[in-house]
Parts: sequence; C-alpha cells; structure tokens
Amino acid sequence: MSTILFHEIVFGPIHSRRLGTSLGMNLLPYDGKLCSFDCIYCECGYNKDFKTKTKLPSRENVKAALEDKLIRLKEENIIPDVITFAGNGEPTMHPQFSEIIDDTIELRDKYIPQTKISVLSNAMHISNEKVFEALKKVDNNILKLDSAILETAKFIDRPNAPSYSIEKQIELFKRFEGNFIMQTMFLRGSHEGRVVDNTTEEEVSAWIEAIKATKPREVMIYTIDRETPSKMLEKVPAEDLRKIGKKVEDLGIKVNIAG
Repeated sequence: MSTILFHEIVFGPIHSRRLGTSLGMNLLPYDGKLCSFDCIYCECGYNKDFKTKTKLPSRENVKAALEDKLIRLKEENIIPDVITFAGNGEPTMHPQFSEIIDDTIELRDKYIPQTKISVLSNAMHISNEKVFEALKKVDNNILKLDSAILETAKFIDRPNAPSYSIEKQIELFKRFEGNFIMQTMFLRGSHEGRVVDNTTEEEVSAWIEAIKATKPREVMIYTIDRETPSKMLEKVPAEDLRKIGKKVEDLGIKVNIAG
C-alpha cells in the first residue's frame, strides 16, 4: 500500500493544488496516523494500518521547528503563499492546537507577514470552543463536508463518533457566520462491493442546500489525486467538477476547483 506520511513537524514548501506554495505543519506523530475520520480515500492510509507509537509534538517543539524553518526560508528568499496545518491526520485533535495557532500567527507576523495561514480540518472538533476560536483567527479555515446525506458521509468519511450528524455539522458551520471555506472531495467507484458516488443529482442537491444554509465565503471542490487505500475509487472528470462548481457560482459564492 502506497501512502504519504510526513516525518517532520514542518515540511516543504510543497505545491498545493488549492493553496499554492504551501509550508506544511504536522501536529501529529511522525510514524503513523491520528484522525477522527477514517476516509476511504485518505492518502495517509487507514487508521488501523498506521497506528502510532509516539507522542504528539509539544507546543514548544512545534514553535521552535517553525521558527527555525522560517528563518532559513527568509535567508533563502523563499516566501510560501501559505502555512498549512494538515499532516498525518486531523490537526485540531492536538490538545494545544489553539496555543499553537497563536504561536504560528506570532511567527508569521514576525518573519513572513504576507503569508496566509490555513487549516485543513474534518470539522469534527469545532464544537470545542478553543478549536472554534482558534479557527476564527486563521486566514483560511477550511472545513470538510463530503456529503450532506448522512449515510454517504458515514460511508466515505467513517467518522469515529456514533453521534456524528449532518444537522449538527451544519449548525456548527453556521457559527462561523460565513468566515470559513467548505471543502468537498468528489469521487466515484466502489468500496467493499458498494457503489461510491457523491456526484449524483440527489447528492449534489443536498450538498447545495447545505451550502445555502451555511454560507461559506468559498467552496473548494476536488477529486482524487494520489493513490487511495480503497482500490476501486475513481477520479471525477474535470468537466463534471466544473458543472458542480457552476451550481455554487450561481449562488454568488467563490469556487476553487482542483481536478
């Protein structure tokens, strides 16, 4: 199984399809995956196959690693477009996530003030007030909603909370008052003998209603780009992504499409 795990706290810069030149931040163990979702398309693999044996990096280590990297990048005259929290799972699971965001803002303002800060999150932990407040501070608060139909969302994303519900997620999204970006992975194929397709008319209609209800300032739609742990999944053609994106544009919302 080919997977991508990040073995450093700070990695890159790398090219991101959606964000440009991105300096990556991994707040999770370097030797495995830690996530509250277990998505069938995750480039890091399934949770069960990459159980970690190490601790999370401390706030102090994260700050030191980021400052060291920023000093070196500035010396080399390399200015990334964005500092992106992603890594080997869900970044908001780190117990000091809020404090780390504050440190990151401080260092960004000191060394590379023109660079944005982004967080890619599955949105499972935005009911935590400290996580919520931290996400409000970053430039790009990017929250996942792969389907507005609960059965599909549970099948694709496999959240580890039995209480996960679309209705609850929508209400939590509303709390940002439009200051967030919705991200959705569109895919087709099959998994464990069952059809996977969140591009059907029923799926897209429900998803559009969720967008209307939550009013994100931007929507990012993308499809598979790397090898997935479930082997029968397929990319969605760029033309189909554009058709879906047009429905969002018709609402007057900016769309970022990565095919």
